Amino acid sequence: MATLYVNPQTGSDSASGTQSAPFKTIARAIARAASGTTIQLSPGTYSVGSAEQFPLEIPSGVKVLGNEANKGRGILIQGSGKFVSPTSAGQNITILLATNSQLCGVTVTNLDSRGTGVWIESTSPTVANCTFTQCKREGVFVTGTANPAILENIFVENSAAGVNTAGTAKGVIRRNIFQKTGFGISLQAQSAPLIADNQILENRSGIVLAGESKPILRKNRIEKNTEDGLTALGKSLPDIGTAQDLGGNIFLNNGELDLQNATGVKISAVGNQLNASRVKGLFDLGNVTPTPTPGGLKFSDISTHWAKDFIDRLAKMNIVSGFPNGTFQPYEIVTRAQYAAVLAKAFELVPRREATVFKDVAADFWAHGAIAQANRAGFLVGYPDSTFRPEQNLTRVQAIVSLVNGLQLAGGNPNSLSVYVDRAQIPSFATDEIATATERKIVVNYPAREKLSPARDITRGEISALIYQTLVATNRAEPINSPYIV
Repeated sequence: MATLYVNPQTGSDSASGTQSAPFKTIARAIARAASGTTIQLSPGTYSVGSAEQFPLEIPSGVKVLGNEANKGRGILIQGSGKFVSPTSAGQNITILLATNSQLCGVTVTNLDSRGTGVWIESTSPTVANCTFTQCKREGVFVTGTANPAILENIFVENSAAGVNTAGTAKGVIRRNIFQKTGFGISLQAQSAPLIADNQILENRSGIVLAGESKPILRKNRIEKNTEDGLTALGKSLPDIGTAQDLGGNIFLNNGELDLQNATGVKISAVGNQLNASRVKGLFDLGNVTPTPTPGGLKFSDISTHWAKDFIDRLAKMNIVSGFPNGTFQPYEIVTRAQYAAVLAKAFELVPRREATVFKDVAADFWAHGAIAQANRAGFLVGYPDSTFRPEQNLTRVQAIVSLVNGLQLAGGNPNSLSVYVDRAQIPSFATDEIATATERKIVVNYPAREKLSPARDITRGEISALIYQTLVATNRAEPINSPYIV
């Protein structure tokens, strides 16, 4: 599996595309990519100004990868080109995805008139952990016989819609955030995707169905949309829950109606949380569960985040907290000082050694006490030059080693490291600790459980998962069922 590297600031399209000699443009990498190739993007802006050619057509089997951990922040693909759709005529699009292609960890913006970020026409690609913002029409358009996986993206401030589906498209739209756009999700023609576990809030309307669309909706949170939560028009017939398979959707605080059926045909919407007085048209609601009181979610930005359960439980234990605006900001990077503060709340930091006097941690520094405690307890040490570097980002391997050493856990078998496809990247000083943490089910890897990414900076969501699993391993917390625990 080859990897081609692209850097719009330091690269050259006459280079070889290696890590030390990257290409300048994604277009050049695409021209060189065979099926199975990953195109790794460096931070920067990929635009006409950096010599990109739009639309970018990602071939079958090729993965364009930015930074999935922060949803592509700082890796912006911005531009537009003409594409003649076999089903929808001429379009202005940024990216066209072929079958089995992948677009992961980038930000996409199309400022052109009626501009679309990603176009998916009768193919089956994956779009994951990206941010779509300020597109003049929609973030993603799905049409023809397409069957994509649209997973864990952020769609914010796009003019018309976050995702628009048409044709006989199916596929899955799962664990995304749709916010502050025209329609969160718009469905037309005979499209019938599965729409599950999404957060759809503060749009003009949450979900609008037209044509003969027949989506399945499960476990979505549809909240604070200024008009309706969901509107069904034309001959659309959504499945919003049945007696055999409850919907599990939450409709809360939408401006006008939670559900509106203008089709004249009864729609099944059994097993949802909503206010029955805010429903108009023919629905089979079954036994309605009242909507939760406002503030049912402790943090407003984690309802679809993979680490939500870990974060919620730590918050209930007063180990982690959020920000004044009600957010947790799970994708923010954790500094060494911030980590020390969390350790002081999570563990009884019993002194085991004399404290180091760090020359870069003043007595009045906000985390001075927590750093001293974590240092005396053996969780954190400084550098040979007597610095602590409190504002330096914490890496994933540093966090795991810290937890294992601080709690004096031992007994790991090096063979445990075989579960990681990137085990060669584990530094030698950390192999015993990583093995120990792995065997005790402390390690939590997202999005791929088998990829440790030891050198990557750790996020607030990730550190929450690691600390919670450490509490589980030391019998201080109940286990959580997560597919990302190794």
